Amino acid sequence: MMKPAIIILTNSAQQLAQTVAKEIGGEVHGFSKRVENADVMFDDVKLHLANLFTAQTPIVAIMATGAVIRILSPYLHDKMSEPAVIALSDDGKSVVPLLGGHHGANDLAREIAQITSGIAAVTTAGDLKFGIALDAPPEGYVLSNPEAAKDVMAALVNGESVDMVGNASWISQSNLELEAGGNVQLTFTEKVREAKALELVYYKKSLVLGVGCERGCSPEEVIDLATKTLADNGFAKEAVGLVVSIDLKADEHAIHQLAKHFSCPARFLTADQLLAQTERLKNPSDVVFGEVGVYGVAEGSALAASGDNGDLLIEKQKNKRSTLAIATTPEPIVSASLPGDQRGKMFVVGIGPGMDDWRSPEVSKMVAQSTDLVGYSLYLDLLGPLANGKKRHDFDLGKEEARVRHAMELAGEGRDVALVCSGDAGIYAMATLVFELLDKGSDEEGLTAGAKRIDIAVSPGISALQAAAARIGAPLGHDFCTISLSDLLTPWEDIKRRVSAAADGDFVIAFYNPVSKKRRTQLAWAKDRLLEDRPSSTPVILATNLGRDGEKVRVVPLGELDINDVDMLTVVVVGSSESRTTLTGDGKTWVYTPRGYSGKSGSIMGDKK
Repeated sequence: MMKPAIIILTNSAQQLAQTVAKEIGGEVHGFSKRVENADVMFDDVKLHLANLFTAQTPIVAIMATGAVIRILSPYLHDKMSEPAVIALSDDGKSVVPLLGGHHGANDLAREIAQITSGIAAVTTAGDLKFGIALDAPPEGYVLSNPEAAKDVMAALVNGESVDMVGNASWISQSNLELEAGGNVQLTFTEKVREAKALELVYYKKSLVLGVGCERGCSPEEVIDLATKTLADNGFAKEAVGLVVSIDLKADEHAIHQLAKHFSCPARFLTADQLLAQTERLKNPSDVVFGEVGVYGVAEGSALAASGDNGDLLIEKQKNKRSTLAIATTPEPIVSASLPGDQRGKMFVVGIGPGMDDWRSPEVSKMVAQSTDLVGYSLYLDLLGPLANGKKRHDFDLGKEEARVRHAMELAGEGRDVALVCSGDAGIYAMATLVFELLDKGSDEEGLTAGAKRIDIAVSPGISALQAAAARIGAPLGHDFCTISLSDLLTPWEDIKRRVSAAADGDFVIAFYNPVSKKRRTQLAWAKDRLLEDRPSSTPVILATNLGRDGEKVRVVPLGELDINDVDMLTVVVVGSSESRTTLTGDGKTWVYTPRGYSGKSGSIMGDKK
């Protein structure tokens, strides 16, 4: 379930919202006109609630029930797709599940009521009489004909008895009256079945697909083999609960696409785990052992994942480049007890200069999905509440390679890791080092095999040069470049050559790492070199602590640039010979670099010349 949003409109609801959010793993969303601080701030109540609702986000609104109903009523179209919506009174005593009762709202309301010592006002007939929602089965089951649930529940409320075909503990433990031959039938199966009148068919997600394939096998080939095998044997695709293979295949695209096709997880087992199944294999192969060190990938994976009490339903099937075997587990497969390891993920994220408002929604989502955070301590601190509940791995400045290796090895263990960078992760930051380490050979300094098979996603952030430019106007309005003045990794002669080339090309230049405690001469040299080609009046922007406490943005002429005014937290942007300053009525100086629109034929300003 997505992280619930606890909506507050006043500061007085802050304490209740924070208590509830902490217990249910939610976020506090505050109305900016009346709330001083919250995890997420919003300006328009109606728009924000509508956006959350349409994004399927569970909503706990500390608001009047009528107000929530009026706001969301235009968006009510399909009860089967509505998220949980709960209205919570200011004192926490009344917890009303308004929508999505069978999609978590009733259970969430009961959980909140326990937290607040309130009353969950559940009104769903089935929940009240039988303690169960037949159209919202627990994890591990899929209802194949939800459109029939209304008629079935009506029959049960009217006193009809229930015949259960197959086994399901959540039905046995309910208040339903079970009777062989009852008029209402609840069927639990792995086989394809067409429901009859007053019958609900539930597919048990207890099928394990063990898969082997050649490197680079097409997803279509693996999916075709699986769907054909299931169909030929009468099994429902909805009953597939897990795709599993040997850990050597953790980065095999076809296997992950197969899991996506069946909307189930993919897990990977070690060679030792597969070898332990050798005596249970129907088709052991010395050839396979010679290639990957086990006697069967498909059958071995299926058997190992299904456990000692699992059964091999379909022995190894194969086509040109893939193999498949199917096993079944005694109980439906649920996320809390999955075997093996998932493919680890590493999100390489840029959080911008530091302000929450400058952090992209994609980055926030990636950090929220992560189990572990790796980064320089200051950068992790800047995440604020977003870091709550995550395991932190703090590193000092200067430990960049150790930081990246640690993040990749954590992901190699199957964790979801966010490698946190300031600014943009791909601009003088850690993204480059990630791929450099991946590109290294398997020497003694290389990554472990698991770390080389991780799933990587890089998300951009607002860079320091973008933030500085925005604060002062539009100095990057025409061609520009960035140059790092640090000679720790780049020879000084190369840096000098690049500064000279930028000077000759009359680029606007953003200087990163302009000075350090021990390095003061490079920026002075760059200043002198640029003065050979551009006027001493050229505007220079000095932007310090962007987006953080102590932010300071100044403009000085190039000829008057004092190196002592620059520190390690300052980005220096030097205009081109065309860059200009302009003063507005409020006394603020702005910098811009014209692109030539005013001189273009047909423009208003051009026509006035």
